[in-house]
Amino acid sequence: MKLNSNYDNIKSSYLFVEIANRVKKFSAENPSADIIKLGIGDVTRPLAPCVVEAGVKAVKEMGDAKTFRGYSPDSQGYEFLRDAISRYYASFNVKIAPHEIHVSDGAKSDCGNIVDMFDDGNVVLIPDPVYPVYLDSNVMSGRKVIFCDATEEDDFAPLPDKNLKCDIIYLCSPNNPTGAAFSYEKLKAWVDYANSLGAVIIYDAAYEAFVTEKDVPRSIFAVEGARTCAVELCSFSKTAGFTGTRCGYTVVPDELCGGKLAKMWARRQSTKYNGTSYIQQRMAEAAYSPEGVRQCRENILAYQKNANLISDALTEMNIYHTGGKNSPYIWLKCGMDSWDFFDKLLAEANVVGTPGSGFGKNGEGFFRLTAFNTYEKTAEAIDRIKKIL
Repeated sequence: MKLNSNYDNIKSSYLFVEIANRVKKFSAENPSADIIKLGIGDVTRPLAPCVVEAGVKAVKEMGDAKTFRGYSPDSQGYEFLRDAISRYYASFNVKIAPHEIHVSDGAKSDCGNIVDMFDDGNVVLIPDPVYPVYLDSNVMSGRKVIFCDATEEDDFAPLPDKNLKCDIIYLCSPNNPTGAAFSYEKLKAWVDYANSLGAVIIYDAAYEAFVTEKDVPRSIFAVEGARTCAVELCSFSKTAGFTGTRCGYTVVPDELCGGKLAKMWARRQSTKYNGTSYIQQRMAEAAYSPEGVRQCRENILAYQKNANLISDALTEMNIYHTGGKNSPYIWLKCGMDSWDFFDKLLAEANVVGTPGSGFGKNGEGFFRLTAFNTYEKTAEAIDRIKKIL
């Protein structure tokens, strides 16, 4: 018996586990500290009323022999949800057919599992700084990973380097952790680059509902040429507050690899996944109904208000930052070792954020704050931060 030695090449602990351990230790040593968490990207506002109503109704159906459901008839998801997702895309002028949508328990799972479709010999290009799952899932598979530098000079939204050759490209816009978002022009450059190489873009659109600028696409499929080179991952976690409910989906267009990749993904899911629960899918359907979108939008507006509060305070303090405009994340220049800044904020302000170095070498000297706490807690955290900076 041999273990997968590629696991020796990743960090022993996941970034957010390390943060949780440090906060736990600090809390034990300082039991009276009133800690405000602006670190992990977890929502705090409750599910929309119509989503809860749909969940209650679905649970009752499962308690009646006439309406009880067992295994999902299709690992891609129930037709009612795929139809709702297709209509949701159409609401911002992107055409996606229901059969191109594959429902799952969340974008993070799909992000880690999609690599099953690709040969281990493929070269993977990932922007740095980056959401750790992109990198770690490929390192676990033993693939060669190269990086595209995202820096302050390009406001952390870089253009492709045509000197780099790769087979798989990871992009996230609006970005986690930096909050930066690609304009149509920049995203078109990436699409053209991928098509010129015959490469596939794995595009994370988990934060599309936070986009406010007209020139920032909410889907890569709003860009001409994307259907021949892109897979899109999306989630209800931030759009509808499903971090504890779990539902997401992946869009694989018919044109990609002549339709072969879609067949492979469906085969992979039917083999290794029994489908997202009926209850969750009914709740997700409600979230994408016209009333659901309206109710979920109220929560998003509350988080955007928090993001604006943080961004305005940093601007007032003349601290360089990205994000906050199209994203719930604010990426600030802390001007020191990012873990030292983490410890400083925790000890002196009792505020938790995320060290930028946890997202890659270009994250060193930067720090991520999230807008997912309450407005009152966010305002208090900003007041504390102002006092120590």
